[in-house]
Amino acid sequence: MTKFDTKLIHFGSEVDAATGASSVPIYQASTFHHHDIYNPPEYDYSRSGNPTRQALEEYITLLEGGARGFAFSSGMSAISTVFMLFSAGDHLIVTEDVYGGTYRLLTQILSRMNIETTFVDMTDLSAVKAALRPNTKGVFMETPSNPTLKITDIAAVAAWASQHQLISMVDNTFMTPYYQRPIELGVDIVLHSATKFLGGHSDVLAGLAVARTEELGNQLKYLQNGLGTVLGAQESWLLMRGMKTLGARMERSETSARKLADWLQGRSDIPAVYYPGLASHPGREIQEKQSTGYGAVVSFDVGSQERAKQVLSRVKLPLVAVSLGAVESILSYPAMMSHASMPAEVRSERGISDGLLRFSVGLEDIEDLIEDLGQALEG
Repeated sequence: MTKFDTKLIHFGSEVDAATGASSVPIYQASTFHHHDIYNPPEYDYSRSGNPTRQALEEYITLLEGGARGFAFSSGMSAISTVFMLFSAGDHLIVTEDVYGGTYRLLTQILSRMNIETTFVDMTDLSAVKAALRPNTKGVFMETPSNPTLKITDIAAVAAWASQHQLISMVDNTFMTPYYQRPIELGVDIVLHSATKFLGGHSDVLAGLAVARTEELGNQLKYLQNGLGTVLGAQESWLLMRGMKTLGARMERSETSARKLADWLQGRSDIPAVYYPGLASHPGREIQEKQSTGYGAVVSFDVGSQERAKQVLSRVKLPLVAVSLGAVESILSYPAMMSHASMPAEVRSERGISDGLLRFSVGLEDIEDLIEDLGQALEG
């Protein structure tokens, strides 16, 4: 069996069967001719199926080790579609410090459809179990969580969910299948904001979902087609191009992230540093059990909103922006960006302070990044 880095390049559709082209063609077509009305073609309308998108969907299925994969117009589009597996009256258990967009979907949109959510600290398995209700139908994990990088024991939660016939889901955006493959740990559905590390170049908006079983895959296909939440052919091609270099990018960025986390932890003026690779991180042992790396995102508290804004205004190398996982480093301010939709009191309860910054480490020289951040912190 080929190793993961080889699969990134040789995934089955890397060479066009018709022409030998070294890249999957972009089928920029909305509809397809029926040569024989009695024998419909494989593709008839691009919402239902497109050859370029299908190549991508087979690609992520291979990497995650699932049964069927699906490509969506954004990460939130993928998450929203998966949540449509549930019905009015159902109850979900969700990681408490989940991405702000997921929190907004659950509390402001799905709540209107009478789908209930209990947010729990998933580092505590007993808290997950205690949240179970007669109408609980699913468990949604985000590990490492965004932005405090808490670690959930995927296998333990997935096994418990299976015992109670619950659908288990994991947002795997931060780790990617390069470092973490939740389906192999028993999870039913794995999700990605492919805009981030999988795309890797800040030039494509996309989401992916992979189902562990054909049965779940068929349900997701029905929803994807019915809702029309599909990824276009051009974006599918861009995403495949980015994914081919995933291994090289993740390895380089993670090496730099470790150095950045160590440097930040060594500073007396940084109250807290969050990174699973630090010996002091409470979830490090579980992270090492279920993942082969620590990721390229480091969060740290600079002590106050005023100082956070000072750093954001003084850095020269990272983009100050929403998003993460790109070749360029990105420095984000969760309180005003990714988690702005979460009420201030809720952010505070989840450890997302007004002084918290999230650094997605790119491919720049780490010494240059540290020097730049150092001058921004000095003020």
